[in-house]
Parts: sequence; C-alpha cells; structure tokens
Amino acid sequence: TQMLTLLLLVLTVPTVTPVSPRGSHGGALTFLALGDWGGLPDPPFVTPREVATAAAMGHTATELGGDFVLALGDNFYYQGVRDEWDPRFQDTFERVFVSPGLRGVPWYVMAGNHDHAGNVTAQLRYSHHSPRWHFPHPYYSLRLHIPGSNSTGRLLVLDTVLLCGHTDDFGAGGAPGGPRDAAAAEAQLGWLRAQLEAARGAQYLLVAGHYPLWSVAKHGPTPCLVRLLRPLLRQHRVNAYLSGHDHNLQYLEEGGVGYILSGAGNFLEDSRPHEGSVPPGSLRFFFGTPTAPGGFAHVRLEPSRATVTFLEATGRVLYRVTLPPR
Repeated sequence: TQMLTLLLLVLTVPTVTPVSPRGSHGGALTFLALGDWGGLPDPPFVTPREVATAAAMGHTATELGGDFVLALGDNFYYQGVRDEWDPRFQDTFERVFVSPGLRGVPWYVMAGNHDHAGNVTAQLRYSHHSPRWHFPHPYYSLRLHIPGSNSTGRLLVLDTVLLCGHTDDFGAGGAPGGPRDAAAAEAQLGWLRAQLEAARGAQYLLVAGHYPLWSVAKHGPTPCLVRLLRPLLRQHRVNAYLSGHDHNLQYLEEGGVGYILSGAGNFLEDSRPHEGSVPPGSLRFFFGTPTAPGGFAHVRLEPSRATVTFLEATGRVLYRVTLPPR
C-alpha cells in the first residue's frame, strides 16, 4: 500500500509554495542546507555530530539569517520511519533542532535513499503533525521572494531516488540502478522541464536533490543525473544544484553551475576516490575531517549576488563563494 499511496501522490500535481523572509537580514533571503543528518535507529537516536550541527545552525540562523532549512535527505538512518507517528520524528528531529535561532523556522524536506528504505508517505504526512516540517509532495517548487526588490528565485526540490533508483549507502552499493517506476520518473522529469521553463524570468534558479551530480567522495558522480539533469541545468542557466548523499562538504563548479554538496550532518568521511571522475578543475572546496563535529551550508540571496558559505559545526567558516544572478 505504501507504493500505491506514493504513486497516487506522484500523480497529483506538485505544489508551488511561496517563501518570504521571516527576519530582516539586510534585503536578503537566507537558508541553511543540511543533508544526511538523520541520527541513529538506537538510543539516543542522534549522533554527537547531529547535536553539534543543530546547535551551530541555530547560531548561524541568528547571525547570518535563516528563513528556512532545506533538508537534503537521509532524514532518518538507516531505514527511514515506519509511520507518521514514529517516535523518530521526536527523537531525531523535534528534540534536536531546538536552538532559539531555529524556533519557528520552516523545514523543506526531501527523501534520501535511507528514507526510501522506510515509509516516505509517512514523512509526507508528518507535515500535518508539525508546524515546521514541510514535505508537500515527493518533488515540488518553492517560489522565493527576495525582500525590498523585484528579484525572485525558484528552488526546485527533486526526488532523485524516484528519478534514478535506489542504492545502498553502506556496503558495496554503487550507483543507483535505474528507477523502480519508469513512468513516475518520466513524469518527474517532465515536471522539472516545465518548471525550468516557467522560471525563465527568475534571477535565481536553484535545483536540489539527495544524490549529487558531481562528487569526488565515496559515491562519486551519479551517472543518471549526469545524463538527465546536467544538460538541463546548463541549458536553463541554473545557478546551483544542492545535494547530500556523500558525507562531507564539497563545492564544485562546471559549465557555469555551482554544485553545493552538504552531507555532513551526522557522519564525516574524508576519502576522495572519485577525484578523477569529475571534470578537471571543477573541485574548489572539500571538507571531511573525521575529527570535526559536522557541518552545513548557508545560502544568502540578494538582488546583486548569491553567497554560499560552508560552516563547520564549531561556527568556523570553511569556504565562501559568491555567484552572480542569472
């Protein structure tokens, strides 16, 4: 029945949610991007890294602004949740992200491969239980308003597991082996193409999914996304693609598109076996120090520029890059 419910959801039209700034951070819309943050299935249901990252996100939201959090998947390790009343929602999410800076901040959520190992429909339904958990559809569009200007932005949230297939994070799991439902994958791709066309006038166009397009780390590039998504990102002059899945922080740039990988919310890995698998010169920044207490990315959209800041969970700025509007 879970697959049937998910299919029915896929057949409904994804929502477009308008997002306006909450605070006054100098004429900017700001958000935090956090992936692979989903705790553990046994008590205490969190890792020290997740707790440290949650605290640092609160400070950063206060200092740099945080109109929303973009959760980049793998929200609950290792098998997602069972149903919408699963205690993991409390143990790994509600009781962890409690800093004053995160109070009332909405989370926009996507599913990762570990979420798909459980009940994704339950995560969608949890939106009705929590005022800050927003997961309206497996893929959806956020319309971003940049304050004090006519500048607009679009953030298109994908389900890359439905698009490309499942993969096991741990063990020998390689690249995703193709979608379980080819028609649903094609429907998502058609929706994405239409959304990219519709956002022609937006100053900022961002796309996000759990699987990375480019990565130098353990999982490496996702061939399905390189094939299907990369031409669309370049053709529509997308500013950036945000992802998780590999458990580190990376920034790559290729063909005018910035690739923001933020998968350091729960685990950190510093191996880079796929350095030869990304375009030469594309990797600008990598952080996966195993002794570090986690990390995340912060994005600030202003009419004149977008600023991406990677932070360690100590609050230390690791890397910063500015991107021009389209």
